[in-house]
Amino acid sequence: MPAPVQFVLLVLAGLALGILFYGGLWLTVRALPASRHPTALMIGSYWGRTAVTIAGLLWAMDGSWQRAVVSMGGFLLARVILSPWVPGPKPVRKRVV
Repeated sequence: MPAPVQFVLLVLAGLALGILFYGGLWLTVRALPASRHPTALMIGSYWGRTAVTIAGLLWAMDGSWQRAVVSMGGFLLARVILSPWVPGPKPVRKRVV
């Protein structure tokens, strides 16, 4: 496979893993207030997202640290792309007595 095509595919793989990881984190945080077992939800989500991400990165790198760096670049790019879409905390209104 030509190097530019391989580079693009590795970035896309990292981007997809990042979207899964950070999207899953966002969904978990949104589900925490309504959860009956928030600790189990947090821990399960963390380990599930981490396992999928590590497995995906190991598959993408295929024993080459250069491929791992490119995939991680795509992973971090996902965070940069998704950050503006996630709403910030709601402002706290102070009561005036």
